[in-house]
Amino acid sequence: MPLEIERKFLVKNDFYRSLAVPVIYRQGYLAILSEREVRVRLAGEKGCLSVKARVNDTTRHEFEYAIPAEDAAFMLDNLCTGFRIEKLRYLIPDNDLIWEVDEYTGDNSGLVVAEIELPDPAYPFSKPVWIGEEITGDDRYLNAALALNPYKNWQHG
Repeated sequence: MPLEIERKFLVKNDFYRSLAVPVIYRQGYLAILSEREVRVRLAGEKGCLSVKARVNDTTRHEFEYAIPAEDAAFMLDNLCTGFRIEKLRYLIPDNDLIWEVDEYTGDNSGLVVAEIELPDPAYPFSKPVWIGEEITGDDRYLNAALALNPYKNWQHG
């Protein structure tokens, strides 16, 4: 079974912007349950369908399949529940790993999250200077949660 092992962090400054060219992402959820979800996504011009199931705070089973961009756009516009997730994604290489920085727009504007996918939970990695507080395990920051309760609705301050 394919596993996704990742750690998530808030981003404390915009230095990451100078390290990569972002790709526009639009995604939505066909199903959101407490321990699993079905997501459709457009990443630039590429469509995909994903099924994720929680194992623990850092690990999920993940199945991802390419689909035609037209199919993904139709599903996003007509079949998804909750709010759509819109973001700019920056892929930033760091030795043998890649940081994915998501700068949210739309209903989640103001939120910037970085995640790093690891080969195993104990794999050592260094945090760049622009990485802030760890939010791994805080379900409010899951994209599926943001589709149901966008960042704009949170109490800030």
